[in-house]
Amino acid sequence: MSSTVLVAGSANLDFVVRAAHVPAPGETVLGRGFQTFPGGKGANQAVACTRAGGADTRMLLALGADDFARPIEASLADAGVRLHIVRDAQLPTGTAFICLSDDAENAITVAPGANMALRPAHLPPLDGVQWLLLQLETPLPTVLAHAQAARAAGVRVALNAAPAQPLPAELLAALDLLIVNEGELDVVAGHPPDLASGLARLDVPCVIVTLGARGCLARSEGRILLQPAFAIAPVDTTAAGDTFCGTLVASLARGHALPQALLAASAASALACTRLGAQSSIPSHTEVAALLADAARVPGADAHAALAAWCAL
Repeated sequence: MSSTVLVAGSANLDFVVRAAHVPAPGETVLGRGFQTFPGGKGANQAVACTRAGGADTRMLLALGADDFARPIEASLADAGVRLHIVRDAQLPTGTAFICLSDDAENAITVAPGANMALRPAHLPPLDGVQWLLLQLETPLPTVLAHAQAARAAGVRVALNAAPAQPLPAELLAALDLLIVNEGELDVVAGHPPDLASGLARLDVPCVIVTLGARGCLARSEGRILLQPAFAIAPVDTTAAGDTFCGTLVASLARGHALPQALLAASAASALACTRLGAQSSIPSHTEVAALLADAARVPGADAHAALAAWCAL
């Protein structure tokens, strides 16, 4: 049975340049291989959600009336995302400027532009929506209003708290699922001394912390779940987190249990790291299924033990 996920959030055009290393403050480096890619956390997550299969994916986004909007719209439409576009002729479409190093690290500066025009009243009807997926590249009052409206309508709410900022208690109270990386957990939980303390400070039914090349952990219903990462040779990690979030929520919307959703999200995120670009790197359901069917590549008991030891669990 198909389920519906609504993603409300950002869409940017990414300007990506390859370089030997990310420049330090005040340093100029000679880049190479400049390309543009459709991106933005919200749009990336919407593409990941629809490519995960089994979830009808919609997206609420704000774009400028400019040429930068065209490749973003085309990429989302080609992926099968149904669009609710707010058009703002006074603001440019959001952009992101990314330096990608040869070791797959990156430095990103976002000019949000029209993303800041997204308002509470823009939320479309939620009839038939199972999950609302949000991020923090749009105004925080809008994110809060959308989360509260969804909660009142009986829709489950997931927030990827990125870019990180302190969150009001009212927003945390409206969430069913919070997804953060280690740095975001530090900010959102008020600089806890360790992972366990950070998780304990967040009054959200389910909190997932992504740990980069180590994997991820989840606290749900009083228990801790661990999912080690898949071993890959990274090329570009730009959309890895967004791929994880979109795939995870799509899996949950299809009724999968959290351990199964974490495994699928981790596999999709790993595959995304092996390709250049944001939406262009996000794998299909078939590709993820093929990786999961390869028993030699699925993390085993030793990987789980190593992750548990690192997390001090």
